[in-house]
Amino acid sequence: MSEFADGARLASVQRRLLRLYLVISVLMLLGLGGLTVYSIALGPLVGPGVEASFGYAVALMFLMGATLVHCVDRMYRLWPFGRRVRTQAPEVITDRSLASVAKWFVLAAGAAAVAYVLGGLIGAW
Repeated sequence: MSEFADGARLASVQRRLLRLYLVISVLMLLGLGGLTVYSIALGPLVGPGVEASFGYAVALMFLMGATLVHCVDRMYRLWPFGRRVRTQAPEVITDRSLASVAKWFVLAAGAAAVAYVLGGLIGAW
């Protein structure tokens, strides 16, 4: 009898958890859609307060996207309370890995500098 009660309680908790994740996912998707429509409806970003409004909308979209990704990640890692995904242990930091990170950083900084210069040239043209 005790095993049945524990199994029923576990199934109830699993259903509640899935409902919670579903509600969060639907609300986040609706919010993302609404903010996308709002951002498009703002028009050109030259009016007073429009830039700030657009920035707030984009920040909220990033926050909602992160919440959605977190919920999906939690569902994947703890589905349904038992099957756990174990991540790979991080590698040891070596001189070679630091050099690789430095190369990617220099490449990204160079790409950003080129984009900045091209943007200035196109804007002045």
